Amino acid sequence: MMRALLLLIFALAGCGPSVPKLTPLPQDAVILAFGDSLTYGTGAAAEESYPAVLQTLVGRMVIRSGVPGEVTTESLQRLPDTLDETAPKLMILCIGGNDFLRQLGEKQAADNIRSMIQLAKDRGVEVVLVGVPKFGLMLTPPKFYAQLAEEFNIPYEDDIMHKILLRKSLKSDEIHPNAKGYRLFAESVADLLKKAGAI
Repeated sequence: MMRALLLLIFALAGCGPSVPKLTPLPQDAVILAFGDSLTYGTGAAAEESYPAVLQTLVGRMVIRSGVPGEVTTESLQRLPDTLDETAPKLMILCIGGNDFLRQLGEKQAADNIRSMIQLAKDRGVEVVLVGVPKFGLMLTPPKFYAQLAEEFNIPYEDDIMHKILLRKSLKSDEIHPNAKGYRLFAESVADLLKKAGAI
């Protein structure tokens, strides 16, 4: 009876939402971290940014391509040249916060992020999406992030920025992590890449 109960517990533990699979990344693969100030690492030193920490965690080159203050329309314009210059196998896309801060509308952000994902996929680049919270009472990402992740069947990190923004000890200001926060961010992305089979 006890053995059957233990088997049931293990089976239920494995019944969480499955992570879409990614192609395993060779050792010489390039990962492109693309976004705004969260990718740039505002609030910490360059070597403490999440792309720099992620590189040490996954043992692959991670190129940090974050532009503070950038909105999704600008990111979409910048992406083609960035993909050409870096030739990544995988892109981690974390963008949208400045659209929300400037009240440019969720539809515009969603449409631009969809176009960025499609652009990468059309070039054979796999994508991991990171949801950015909309500032308000809940500090959770808008629903369109999850919808886009489902639409493209790509791995999605929806909780890490929410956790960071709720803890003063992980923030450098109201909207940016500090070094501890960026490390937690990188660890969450690395964990997602492992679950997806990329590393």
